[in-house]
Parts: sequence; structure tokens; C-alpha cells
Amino acid sequence: MSSFNDIRISALNFYLTAPYPCSYLPGLQARSQVATPTFLINTPLYSELVRHGFRRSSTYIYRPRCDACNACVQMRVVARQFKPNRTQRRAWKQHADLKVSLHPLQDREEYYELYQRYQRARHRNGGMDNDDRDAYRTFLLQSHIDTLLVEFREQETLRMVSVIDLLSDGLSSVYTFFDPDVPRARYGVYNVLWQIELCRKLELDYVYLGYWIKESPKMSYKIQYQPAEGLQDGLWQPLQETGED
Repeated sequence: MSSFNDIRISALNFYLTAPYPCSYLPGLQARSQVATPTFLINTPLYSELVRHGFRRSSTYIYRPRCDACNACVQMRVVARQFKPNRTQRRAWKQHADLKVSLHPLQDREEYYELYQRYQRARHRNGGMDNDDRDAYRTFLLQSHIDTLLVEFREQETLRMVSVIDLLSDGLSSVYTFFDPDVPRARYGVYNVLWQIELCRKLELDYVYLGYWIKESPKMSYKIQYQPAEGLQDGLWQPLQETGED
């Protein structure tokens, strides 16, 4: 870590939240360690924080600090060495006709409409399925660091939107939502593959996919992208997939 970022990190305050119900493992209580003030956290500093296990939601920058659980493992794909499995190759071929365009964060009605459909189909009763326009903007369209919004279109039809942070050593996948009504689509898989390919083109090392949680169906899929590393006991270590292709 550079001396510049040492100074900046030392200027931050870190506090623990009160316990709250875990979103991923039923019956457990979670806590987070939060970095403040967020206006001090620029892209180089945030890159360091991500390497220490932090993530962001809007401008809220945190990492899990639960009292009796360490199931959340910050995970990254080693982009230069990545090799897709059979399922991933099929998804890449299936959606090869999607047209991709990169944008700064922007608010468009069709994004919000797609977001609403995705939440109601994939995360009904999860809390965000009732997000109004202001909640949506706060969640996805606020950032103090370098962030891209990526459109994926099939001809002129919007199929998927992804928000990605640009880090000093890679890309950090913030959030992706897609058309839930296309039969047999594999948009989520294609999106991760596309981010890995973008990372390679930018000659960066890693795609950070957030927290891998082995016992959570919502989060366990991430280990399918190999080779992968997880931040465990303060060190980045290989995470091995144990299942079949």
C-alpha cells in the first residue's frame, strides 16, 4: 500500500453497525464495518479498501464483521488466467449478438422499468422489489469513484444493465439486472464473462464479484468462475470449485 493511501486510510473512521438480520443465511444476525467519511474515498483509496474486503452499496462502503460468522468471503476472478467451463462457453455463444455500449451513470426510464421487472421476478419480497425511483437512484446512480453503466441490447431492445467500478487493479461488479422474461436466457453468466473480457482488454488483473457465501444459493454460484481467489484470514488465497462442470 502506498504512503499516500496509508495517509488517506488513516484519516478514515471505521465503525460497527448494530446487529441486523442476515440477508443470505436465515436465522443469523449480521454486522458491518463501515468506512467514513465517504467523500474522502476516491478511486485509488477505494481500490485499496476493496483489496481489504470492502464493498460499496451506493456511497455506503462496508465489509462484513459478524460476531459469530465468517461465511462472507470477498472473491475475485483472476482474469488473465480465466478459462470458461462448458456452460459458460454456451452462454457466451448464446448471447454473442448482444450490442454493448458504455456510459457514465445516467438515469433513463427504460432502465428503471427493467430494474422493476427484474426485482419483482427474481427478488420478490426481498425489499428492493418495491423500490421507488428515488430508492433506485440512490442505490445505483450515486458514486464517488470511477463507475461505468453498461447497456446490453438485442437489436434495439434493452436486455441488461450492469454497473461496474473501475479499480486500480481490476473491475468491481456492483450490480446487474436483466430481462427476466426471456426463456432460457443466461444473461447473468454472459455478463460476468463480458466483464472478465473487458478486464483483459484493459490489461487489469481481477474482476471482483463481491462476497462468495458457500451456503447461500444466491451467492455460491460465483465460485464457478475459475481460477478464483478469496480473502481469508487477511490473505488472498485460491478458492477451488468442487462440483462438476
